Amino acid sequence: MSPWVTRLIIANAAAFLFQLGMGPELERLLWFNPQNALTRPWTAITYMFLHGGVWHLFFNMLGLYFFGPALENRLGSTHFIALYFVSGLTGAALTFLDPGPIIGASGGVFGVFLGFAYYWPREKILIWGVLPVEARVLVGVMTVVSLFGIGGGIAHFAHLGGYVGAFIYLKVMEWRSPAKRFKRKAAGITDTKRVFATDGADLKRWQAIQLEALHPINRHEVDRLLNKVKSSGVASLTPDERATLDRFATRH
Repeated sequence: MSPWVTRLIIANAAAFLFQLGMGPELERLLWFNPQNALTRPWTAITYMFLHGGVWHLFFNMLGLYFFGPALENRLGSTHFIALYFVSGLTGAALTFLDPGPIIGASGGVFGVFLGFAYYWPREKILIWGVLPVEARVLVGVMTVVSLFGIGGGIAHFAHLGGYVGAFIYLKVMEWRSPAKRFKRKAAGITDTKRVFATDGADLKRWQAIQLEALHPINRHEVDRLLNKVKSSGVASLTPDERATLDRFATRH
């Protein structure tokens, strides 16, 4: 597992054990309820670490375990944990549309799931270990389920909020990404020698990426891009592909 996925699973498990021993009055002080949001601002964070039962905890952590490591490896730990908490906060914010107390890590976990589908939309996910469904299809289905409130006792707006927060975070990150900087840099470079010098420096950094330290999904992607460079040259890369290599070169 990756660093923050490990920490989050441990923190949620520990919080659940603590929750089992706390009284109902204390537990209510840690729920998030839109009606008490201004007087209990800490609940926008604490609600993410409480769960309605062992199965509620289990399925949230299972989702984090399966989808989190690849995403953290791709984004880097700082961006990953920021996306997780932004998703949890927007999950809380959207419950103002359907006020009521909520608990659970679902907002953050759904944000992680959307991030996974954003980068690997065609990756097959086995439902119940049998039925293969593409990540993008599963996100679409879960969005419809949440929009129409299918299934009682579920914080659907928190799930939608997790999607919204993750999508906004990824778009802002993308806007500030090396791909955008490269486009601006390329637009300002007219000297062919400077272009080759820039490409040469980038290639040297990319070839230094430690493939063995990457999650298998990311390792395959970086390997594919490096092979593309080897066969077609640096100029064949799209800005987004350069940004992917830059992201891993920066962290390794």
